[in-house]
Amino acid sequence: MRYLAKVAGTGAILLMATACAGQNVPIGQPAAGGTSAAPTGSVSTSPSESVLPASPSANPPGKPRLTVPEGSTPVPPNKIDAKALPAGYPHEVWTANGGTILNIRAQEGGCGHALGEATEQAADHVVVNLSETKAQTGQMCTMDIRYPVLSVALAAPLDQRTVVLRTTPTK
Repeated sequence: MRYLAKVAGTGAILLMATACAGQNVPIGQPAAGGTSAAPTGSVSTSPSESVLPASPSANPPGKPRLTVPEGSTPVPPNKIDAKALPAGYPHEVWTANGGTILNIRAQEGGCGHALGEATEQAADHVVVNLSETKAQTGQMCTMDIRYPVLSVALAAPLDQRTVVLRTTPTK
């Protein structure tokens, strides 16, 4: 009899947890009638929702995505200097917005997030530092590697300049 009560209780808890997990919960919204100055959004664990951005043009510079934005033009391999990157690190670069945006395939893993920054913009080359944020201490992370596309803004169109890719220490 005790076993049956434990199984029924565990089943009820699992049923409540899965029922609550599938709901969209507004963030920053008061429960009933009040006002809130916090930004709004929603959280959902529904597997049917897409993880990809809604539209390719909605990605501002600095926000990683999984795919290259439509209309991007690949930078020729002879205009990419990736000698400073570790072995196996991707070195794919595209331009968009008339050459003022570089879309760069980066590498991140676990709880880290890839970052890209144009640190030098000379007449003949552009240096982009790629890095990854560090996970919080004591946080459990997966052992996966992802290859997001980062958008980096340039002061002037790339034109015939060479893109120099470098990695910097974890931030």
